[in-house]
Amino acid sequence: MFIKIASTAAAIALSVSAASAAVTLSFTAGTDPYSGPTPTYDFETAAPFTGGLITTGSLGGIRAQPFGSTGNYATVGPSDGTPGILDLTAFATISSVSFIWGSVDAYNTLKVLDRLGGTLASYTGIDVSALANGNQSDPFTNPLVTLSFTGADASNIGSFEFSASSNAFEFDNVSVMGTAVPEPTTWAMMLFGFGLIGSLARRNQRVTSIA
Repeated sequence: MFIKIASTAAAIALSVSAASAAVTLSFTAGTDPYSGPTPTYDFETAAPFTGGLITTGSLGGIRAQPFGSTGNYATVGPSDGTPGILDLTAFATISSVSFIWGSVDAYNTLKVLDRLGGTLASYTGIDVSALANGNQSDPFTNPLVTLSFTGADASNIGSFEFSASSNAFEFDNVSVMGTAVPEPTTWAMMLFGFGLIGSLARRNQRVTSIA
């Protein structure tokens, strides 16, 4: 069963804008082994994450491997660096992002930032777990969290900001559903194609007028 919470900022945006835009949070109990979407970033290879720590294993009182996570994961907090930023500007549009939120604590904060650094939505551990007590083995305090984006927000996601005022906020297996920003060579080919189509259209017009 999913529980959904619409951000207040998104609700206000809906009331003043004709274009539908919203950020919606949903979550379900975690699983071990992990059974969520295929990760885009599992932190085993380079990821666009700065400000926090990428590590593996647990360290008492500092951090814990998220339930269902294997290998590397990301963590933020006073001991590991905070806030941590996951850059998402490689995507032109994003329909949803999901990830394991490990051993949820009330002092964990997730912000969804737009491409100019403004806050589109903000959530704390209380928003994804009624307990939010840092339990490391309870599926309900290690949920699979999904943020969904509609309207203008889908093309305005800049990054996720993870922060914690005490140790720690751990996460892993970030899955991004969206369209990537085209590579420069792809843009060049597209522009060439548009130019060729336009040239052929003009040529056909000249042939028609002569006939």
